[in-house]
Amino acid sequence: MTTDPAAAPDWEKRFRAPRVSLPDWAEDAPDRSLFVSNATGTYELYAWDRASGRQRQVTDRPNGTTDGVLTPDGEAVWWFSDTDGDEFGVWMRQPFGGGEDEPAAPVLAPSYPAGLAIGRDGSAVIGRSTDEDGTTVHLVPAPGAEPVEIYRHRESAGVGDLSHDGTLIALEHTEHGDAMHSALRVVRPDGSTVAELDDTEGGTKELGLSVLGFAPVAGDTRLLVGHQRRGRWEPMIWDPVAGTETPLPIDLPGDVGAEWYPDGSALLVEHEFEARSELWRYEPGAAAPVRVETPAGTVSGATARPDGTVEYLWSSAERPPVVRSTSGAVVLDPPGAKAPPSVPVEDAWVEGPGGRIHALVQKPATGEGPFPTIFEIHGGPTWHDSDAFASGPAAWVDHGFAVVRVNYRGSTGYGRAWTDALKHRVGLIELEDIAAVREWSVASGLADPERLVLAGGSWGGYLTLLGLGTQPDAWALGLAAVPVADYVTAYHDEMEALKAMDRTLLGGTPEEVPERFEASSPLTYVDAVRAPVYISAGVNDPRCPIRQVENYVDRLAARGAVHEVYRYDAGHGSLVVEERIKQVRLELEFALKHLGGGAVQGA
Repeated sequence: MTTDPAAAPDWEKRFRAPRVSLPDWAEDAPDRSLFVSNATGTYELYAWDRASGRQRQVTDRPNGTTDGVLTPDGEAVWWFSDTDGDEFGVWMRQPFGGGEDEPAAPVLAPSYPAGLAIGRDGSAVIGRSTDEDGTTVHLVPAPGAEPVEIYRHRESAGVGDLSHDGTLIALEHTEHGDAMHSALRVVRPDGSTVAELDDTEGGTKELGLSVLGFAPVAGDTRLLVGHQRRGRWEPMIWDPVAGTETPLPIDLPGDVGAEWYPDGSALLVEHEFEARSELWRYEPGAAAPVRVETPAGTVSGATARPDGTVEYLWSSAERPPVVRSTSGAVVLDPPGAKAPPSVPVEDAWVEGPGGRIHALVQKPATGEGPFPTIFEIHGGPTWHDSDAFASGPAAWVDHGFAVVRVNYRGSTGYGRAWTDALKHRVGLIELEDIAAVREWSVASGLADPERLVLAGGSWGGYLTLLGLGTQPDAWALGLAAVPVADYVTAYHDEMEALKAMDRTLLGGTPEEVPERFEASSPLTYVDAVRAPVYISAGVNDPRCPIRQVENYVDRLAARGAVHEVYRYDAGHGSLVVEERIKQVRLELEFALKHLGGGAVQGA
């Protein structure tokens, strides 16, 4: 292992390079911002006073902190305190300028978070999720005041937003039982219902809604919402008090999101299409939006500032992330060595059993194929890989591997039908798409068929283990991080919101549809696995709990299958930079040991 950071290989430098998130700013004090950075080697929250330039570390915990929000007046930071990444905890409150942390709602017991909205009058709306109660929402009228429960349901729900004057609360809920498609309810602070918006028709129609935010203007009751009525995500304006809905003429392909400009006069539109993103400005009543120029690549977040400029976090597969402004300035440039670039991504379109599949390919800058090739499968499953900078894939490219990332059915950004195709034959559908891209990669001369690696984290780790068992002759190696390994046990041990998602995906509980859980569980096929398997898992993971991983590992060990297991003291992944490097190094070492190809750089 390299001890001198300057002498470390590029793949390690990419992880260690200082990173910052897009700064969030206080609505009524825009010079006060909050962002996440890995400057200390662990991802933590930082307060930034733009007027003075002062930056201050807000949180300092062994396993990091990333969930935080500023109060509208900028006087305090709320941050979520869990235990070693288990996602179960309470909201804490700290003065913006520094001081002691205190529980923001001391009467509320620990829970999984289910949304938070903070009012200008000091009130807060706190969403909670527990196995015992399902979802509850509580109004805290003022700091230290007794919380009042205003919502309760067994199914998953969450706090969407609070209106500018604090008189309206927008909730997303799945009382109809479809965790993939939320309905909306707007309530008063006393919990009484103002209006409902439900595109599921009681669960018989698969159309979702999402809260994008109330208009940021006093007395304005308009709510920006996302809908799927035209086969993709796009915004519209709903006034729950007036009972009006206003469609918006934003005819862009792919999925479209939006947020308000600070004065409520326009919308900042974020457009995701074919693994890239771009920004637009739309003024309600206009015939069409106007492009906000950004470089080709991926905008991971954007916000409109009071002066009309737009700040955004941009990267590409080749270029590291940077927070830019449409004024031309770099907004927040952390000190320290910059991340070395990687190689650009290429697009591959492959015909599959459910339609055309989009895959992203990176390959070494030198040498000719076929290359040893790693299929790095994204999690979610409702997520997608994009032309964005990622240190993990870049490390494999540095070691001579081609990297293929597949936006299988279930991925977002390709329309509602593509995302919603993931039902009942869970896991098996995604693997059909991955198999089609695998066949293309070999036929095209990109991939060496004898050195194909299936890898991924979370849902990608699940697909890795399922693929090794259902396609045992296709893969030379498997690398599964924080995976679902035993679907039945995972269901019983996981957090309640994920239970609801699994019931939606599989059509019921393990007791109600045992044959579907069995067909979709990697444990069912563990005895067919032939390739060496590497598994890493967090012992505090509430999403892919450790017990079900151990069940799978025990079955591998019982038959003497080649495998290694790495357990670490965190939850669903680590926020500690050196831990992330260690995990990638262990995966590289395992792959190179079993496939050949030399030593890990810097080891």
